Amino acid sequence: MDRSLRTGVIGVMLGMITAPLDGMMLGPALPTIVRDLGGLEYFSWVATAYLICMAASTPIWGKLGDLYGRKTVYMASIVVFLLGSALSGLAQDMPQLVAFRMVQGLGAGGLMTGALALIGELVPPRHSGRLMGMFGTMMPIAFIAGPVLGGLFAERLGWRWAFFVNLPIGALALLLIGTAVRLERRRIGARIDFLGALLLTVALVALSLVASWAGTRYAWGSAPILALVVTGAAALAALLAVERRAAEPIVPLRLFADRNFTLAQVIRFLGGVGMVVAATFLPQYMQLVQNASPIASGLLILPSMLGMVAVLVGTGRLISRTGRYRIYPILGGAAVAAGMLALLILGPGTNLALASGLTLIGGMGVGLLTQSTTIITINSAEPRDMGAASGSVTLWHTMGASLGVAVLGALYTARLQGTLVESLGAEAGARIASDRLTPGALAQLPASTREAVHLAVSNGVHAMALGAAALGALAFLLAWFIREVPLRDRTPSAEPATATA
Repeated sequence: MDRSLRTGVIGVMLGMITAPLDGMMLGPALPTIVRDLGGLEYFSWVATAYLICMAASTPIWGKLGDLYGRKTVYMASIVVFLLGSALSGLAQDMPQLVAFRMVQGLGAGGLMTGALALIGELVPPRHSGRLMGMFGTMMPIAFIAGPVLGGLFAERLGWRWAFFVNLPIGALALLLIGTAVRLERRRIGARIDFLGALLLTVALVALSLVASWAGTRYAWGSAPILALVVTGAAALAALLAVERRAAEPIVPLRLFADRNFTLAQVIRFLGGVGMVVAATFLPQYMQLVQNASPIASGLLILPSMLGMVAVLVGTGRLISRTGRYRIYPILGGAAVAAGMLALLILGPGTNLALASGLTLIGGMGVGLLTQSTTIITINSAEPRDMGAASGSVTLWHTMGASLGVAVLGALYTARLQGTLVESLGAEAGARIASDRLTPGALAQLPASTREAVHLAVSNGVHAMALGAAALGALAFLLAWFIREVPLRDRTPSAEPATATA
């Protein structure tokens, strides 16, 4: 590649890396955000709102790239993401932050899709292997550096910098792309399935609200919960009807005729749930129970990230070398279930090194599921459906992450609040649960109250871990039904590397 092309590619990758970096920075910073803004009941929605908007907007950005040019649309998605980042950093309360995170999510939906589509136009196939190696290097950097940076910003510079840091990175990406990327002005005929995207969003929001509110804010049989269930079910039924008739559906139903493809998407959905555990919930335990600083809490979940990255790379090479893949989703489901059950060891008196090391098992399981389901998806789709299949991987993973945050967040919050009420009484327990729980605030409480909070947070993590373990076990069972179909040898040699990236 010449210097100009290399500069443009670096700009594209800088734009793409902002989304995973932002997501990984958020976990260690969340306790400090809750301290400053309050609203513990909105805690899980800081991630859920972002992921729902990302899932719904991803296919739309891809179609817009076909219609109006991939460079222009990719730069537009970066601008929207940066706008959401700036607004999130300026948020004054938790509802504002949730709303601004939705703007961020709308932009994030175009980052990965736009980057891969733009690279496909910029780089000839003979260079794709080397380029995907660069992608495979930058993504682990985001996974590993994100928790550390999130803790650093929360402890030293303020949590708002976890959002503001995106601005210089994104601005540099825009500058490099704008000056170095040169593409022919051409448009490809495409139709945008706006109705499908709207119905998908309605279904995700309704199901996420049911997961967050049922049994906590409202009783399971209450009118609001029943209304949300009916709304979600109606949206899903309408989505299926619309997608059958749509010229270019947001969810191509014909792909699901292949058993391996269908199983891969469901397992990928379940893997997305496992992904959120380390990034979102474990920093809460590290800071509130182990009294770790935000920086330390980011470092303490690194075993999970390192395990995931190592397995992603190693599994990709093994599958590429042997052509066999069925065993990996089986092992992945088992590892996720075992890793979540291992978190039941966590408690107020757990050794800090042990608590950190336990996160490794679940991270390895997520890596096994992510890599293998990506390759199974690509191998199951015909060449004409490759773009739709790749989009499906992102869509189902994001949906799993968004619903996972909502469901596991509801379990965590309900058990935490319930334990506080049991230990301190209804009035004191409700007051502590509604207060801004941070290590600094806990230090001002009496010793007996601190012990009650430590137990409550540990029990919340246990409830979350049991829910995630059940989903991991379901992934394990489903993986046994995958058939070992030979990998196609007519695909480009870079395809396994693409899956790894």
